[in-house]
Order: sequence, then structure tokens, then C-alpha cells
Amino acid sequence: MTSIANLPQAHRIAALQGAASAQIQALLGDFAALVARQGFRVAGVVEMAAAQPAGGCRRLALRDLSTGTVTSISQNLGPGSTSCNLDAGALAEACAGVERAIAFGADLVILSKFGKQEAQRSGLTDAFRAAAAGGLPVLTAVSPAMTEAWHLFAGPLSVFLSADPESVAAWWSRTKMGDALRAVG
Repeated sequence: MTSIANLPQAHRIAALQGAASAQIQALLGDFAALVARQGFRVAGVVEMAAAQPAGGCRRLALRDLSTGTVTSISQNLGPGSTSCNLDAGALAEACAGVERAIAFGADLVILSKFGKQEAQRSGLTDAFRAAAAGGLPVLTAVSPAMTEAWHLFAGPLSVFLSADPESVAAWWSRTKMGDALRAVG
């Protein structure tokens, strides 16, 4: 039987599915707070709905888990616009903040989601790469529509989890145990 210390660092990346986006983002934020209270350093961002003008497109912001800074990632395209209002520059700025936090030191990286931007190798892609290069565990969300792109991106290093606190806590516990055994093994 192979001990966990001899296993590759598989499944250090966990992707949540099975709930509405707002519920998953709340779970990610709550879990980040729990892990931080336990003394672990958490880097990353979670998505929040920003104030939405009447009749306008959905507006989003990212909250940096290291600093608490909230960055709007939506552009104001005017009333009645149905175009994508994503502000790619603001998203890149948020990504750079996560990369700085990873470089400063982190035990866990939480990234709001792997979506269309990341499937096109932009958005938070560099933060995913920085976490992987640092051997850090990553917790994120992947919508069912992005599952194939996610598999191409993360491959066998990732596992899908149910979007519930128990599944996330069990993954984190296994990840921490594997890290501890690798450190002594």
C-alpha cells in the first residue's frame, strides 16, 4: 500500500460545483475566514455582486482575501447595454494582487472561479499558475459549462467537490495531512 507521503501532489486543486454562484462565493469567503482564524495565510479573491443600476448588466467586484480590498471588475457601459461589462484591466489588477500575496507567503489560495477568461488563458490564470508553481493548494469554482476547459487546464491535479462546507473541510484536512507527511517523509 502506498503511503500518502509517497503520493504525487494530486488533488491539491479543488473545484467546487453543484450550487449557485453566489452560494459558492459565500462558501469560499466563509472558508477563507475560517482558515485564517486557524492561523493559516490565505491569498486570493472571492466574487461579490456590486450595486446594480436599474436595468443594467450585472455588476461584479472581487474582494482580496489578504487585504480586504474590493475591486470592481465591471465597466459602466451605460443604461440598456447588453454587452459584457467585464473590466479586463481591473481583473488583471486583482490577479496581480493575488500573485503578490502568494509571493509574500500563503498556505492556501482561493480563486473565485475558473471561467471564460481563464479558459482563454487570461483573467486569474497567472494566479493559478503562481499557486501551482509554489506547490500551494488551490480552492476555486468551475461552472458546468467550463468543465471541459478546466480539465484541459488543471488535468489530473484537480478534483471536483460538492459545494458544501463539509466537503471543503475534508479536502483541506487531507491536503494539510499530506503536506505534513511530505515534510517529514
